[in-house]
Amino acid sequence: MTANLPPQYDPKATEAKWQKYWEDNQTFKADPEQGGEPYCIIIPPPNVTGSLHMGHAFNNSLVDALIRYHRMIGDNTLCLPGTDHASIAVQTILEKQLKSEGKTRDDLGREKFLERAWNWKAESGGAIVNQLQRLGLSADWSRERFTMDEGLSKSVLAAFVRLYEEGMIYRGNYLVNWCPASQSAVSDLEVESKEVDGNLWHFRYPLSDGSGFVEVATTRPETMLGDTGVAVNPNDDRYKHLIGKTLTLPIMNREIPIFADELVDPTFGTGCVKVTPAHDPNDFEMGKRHNLPFINIMNKDGTLNENAGEFQGQDRFVARKNVIKRLDSDGFLVKIEDYKHTVPFSDRGKVPVEPLLSTQWFVKTRPMADKALEFLDKHNQPQFVPSRWTKVYRDWLVKIKDWCISRQLWWGHQIPAWYAVSETGGEITDHTPFVVATNEAAAREKALSQFGANVKLEQDPDVLDTWFSSGLWPFSTMGWPEETADLARYYPNTTLSTGFDIIFFWVARMTMMAGYFTDKMPFETVYIHGLMLDENGKKQSKSAGNGIDPLVLIDKYGTDALRYSLMRETAGAGQDVRMDYNRQSHESATVEASRNFTNKLWNAARFVMMNLEGQTPQQLGNPAAEVLELCDRWILSRYYQVVQQSRHDFESYALGEAAKGLYEFIWGDFCDWYIELVKSRLQQDAEANSKKAAQQTFAFVLEGILKLLHPFMPHITEEIWHTLTQTGEDECLALQAYPEADQSLINPELEQQFELLFGTIRTIRNLRADTDIKPGVKVTAILQSDSAKEREIISNGAIYIKDLARVENLTITASLDAEPPLNPPLGKGGAIAGVIGTVQVLIPLAGVVDLVALRGKLEKKLAKIEGEIKHTSARLTNQKFVEKADPQVVQVARDALAEAEKQAEILRDRLKLF
Repeated sequence: MTANLPPQYDPKATEAKWQKYWEDNQTFKADPEQGGEPYCIIIPPPNVTGSLHMGHAFNNSLVDALIRYHRMIGDNTLCLPGTDHASIAVQTILEKQLKSEGKTRDDLGREKFLERAWNWKAESGGAIVNQLQRLGLSADWSRERFTMDEGLSKSVLAAFVRLYEEGMIYRGNYLVNWCPASQSAVSDLEVESKEVDGNLWHFRYPLSDGSGFVEVATTRPETMLGDTGVAVNPNDDRYKHLIGKTLTLPIMNREIPIFADELVDPTFGTGCVKVTPAHDPNDFEMGKRHNLPFINIMNKDGTLNENAGEFQGQDRFVARKNVIKRLDSDGFLVKIEDYKHTVPFSDRGKVPVEPLLSTQWFVKTRPMADKALEFLDKHNQPQFVPSRWTKVYRDWLVKIKDWCISRQLWWGHQIPAWYAVSETGGEITDHTPFVVATNEAAAREKALSQFGANVKLEQDPDVLDTWFSSGLWPFSTMGWPEETADLARYYPNTTLSTGFDIIFFWVARMTMMAGYFTDKMPFETVYIHGLMLDENGKKQSKSAGNGIDPLVLIDKYGTDALRYSLMRETAGAGQDVRMDYNRQSHESATVEASRNFTNKLWNAARFVMMNLEGQTPQQLGNPAAEVLELCDRWILSRYYQVVQQSRHDFESYALGEAAKGLYEFIWGDFCDWYIELVKSRLQQDAEANSKKAAQQTFAFVLEGILKLLHPFMPHITEEIWHTLTQTGEDECLALQAYPEADQSLINPELEQQFELLFGTIRTIRNLRADTDIKPGVKVTAILQSDSAKEREIISNGAIYIKDLARVENLTITASLDAEPPLNPPLGKGGAIAGVIGTVQVLIPLAGVVDLVALRGKLEKKLAKIEGEIKHTSARLTNQKFVEKADPQVVQVARDALAEAEKQAEILRDRLKLF
């Protein structure tokens, strides 16, 4: 019985079937003991709170294509999946739940809160993993990691303790970005600067000796309550005479100095800058340089504290209004200007951050960054693709500041520092002594020797920045600090695939940590892809509400169609991808086109299998060169060219180019041309050797196509391959060898010759369509070329021209004059002509077409188009329409007019023939 596919492709059933097969058979389980070059990708861990968004779908499609390709070329591959514990995101979800119950985390206490968090993770945290599996990610799920699992937590503790013991971690009182919404410090990278329409308020500060005022300007009036000085540029002649004098701060009546500092921009505002060292990064540095007092006026929830006097307890923005009102009533407000400026917002809390003086834990990044720079400058490690991102990465390492790693949250890795609170009245203060250890028992042992038997210990309540554990991801997932088989075999990782927006967040953290702890860069190559944009070319984000749900498109078109669309649209490494999408119908023309491609492949495979008489490619054997016909040699040449190009594209991370090349070969060369070229050789009465050569070539090229396409479309190719090869469940396409190019069968000259043949066939087909020659009617065609080489090519391919263009009599000539006169002659109404390159194509029409009826039809069509031209021209000459209509509507009308005029010109030219 002939094996074949069902009439229609069902992506949902096929995808579920093979995902289950791969998982049940642990197809992608890595073995460090196996041979082959190691090729490892550790996927960027999505937040455990997340669900699959288009960015995940895009990146993991690229990752999977790379992994599947390298698995097929014989590399020892590991694709290691996992999730990030996402401190702020999880805590936000849980605190919202508690709020709906009328509770806070303090009502529960830390232990119960964490118990609830782990329960939430168990119930809801697996959604993103299931969705990644649905995407077809060929990961080793037996090695799945979570940044707070036991092994990774040990790695985090080991890293922290070592950094602290080696003087790389310190605790200090510094200015940090504070998010009043989450009541936690956030790093510079967790801050999003937004341009806002604000104000610049000008105030007078009176000189203490009563001799006048200085005028200052600020965008944050409430911070004046914490001012401890006013700075001017030392070269600003306007204020040189005031340096050293003092001012009386309005409202607070505090005497503050006027001093000179190079940091002051004389052109900003009035050239006098109010200095609030506890609430501004630049002021903080000036405060340290000039020994100013640091007065914090802010509570951690964004309200003002006791240092704000009468404004204590007011929210910072309420206090802003009241401070302005008070300064106005006291006569110190000079003017208010409209002022567009950037304000830093907490990426998670979605509120403006507040520079706040706070005691936090920090990592000294300079030594780590210098080591990463040494790897980059001396060894070009890691290598960035595209290379332009190397400079961005390098510049950030040069400018890096110390990293604040403590967060005022409960969900996360609790900082392994224990305070001897018995030394400071039972409370943790800025001066409470502490010990650092990997666990409480070790901490107690250290503390007993320092503080005696009665010491009372309390662990630091803060947790580590999520990026601390993520920075260890490439090697902690391999078992570091233990010397494991995985670490020895798969580290450094081969490739990191990620978006450019995370170079600072994550890539640099990993290179710094890896350089410090392993003395190696964590990966050889960083493949930087672009961002997924919406249908309007805007970055997709939750806050903008313009995200496109990949699961909706998967349900509608299938996983393979979505994966292929995302990769095919990648025009060069690093380019952003714009996703066309109709939000009303939830349709995408791009993904629909890829779904059509899967259907085309499915139908072509069905046709091939129907004509193999139940034989597999292995049973048929490879086609022998001596029995190959011209079109067989052509398709094999094209096939091996595509094999060669696909390998090159994968090795150079040109996945979009590889996907496009395969599409053109499969749809164009194989489906549209080769299948048509060999149909006549597959008939019952076809010559036996010719038929077998066609079957062999058919089967061989189809199996090769499935292997080439597998990294992009794993499910449909697996299904077709199993049916084609009639292979049982002990083998799968995912583990087959990737095709290799046979150079001896690549024939560029033959491919060029076929381009001329196809151009000729297309020209004859177009001429037939233009003159309404019915498909079943065979015609006479005359092909004229001055080139003997072209005439030879056409003559060799004459059988294909006659077969595919429905030509009964084919004449190939060097000169039309040399032919016997045609009846009717090639004059008016005698023939229709076209040109392909330097070949003239003529089809005599007498006896084939009713010329009178054809002329009438063309005249009727021309009249209709001329009517459309008249109507559209009238609209476009109407000034009101052009000025008031939507510009897009006007452009559509202009395009329609241009197209109509072009069609009218073609019809007039055609009518001249009759």
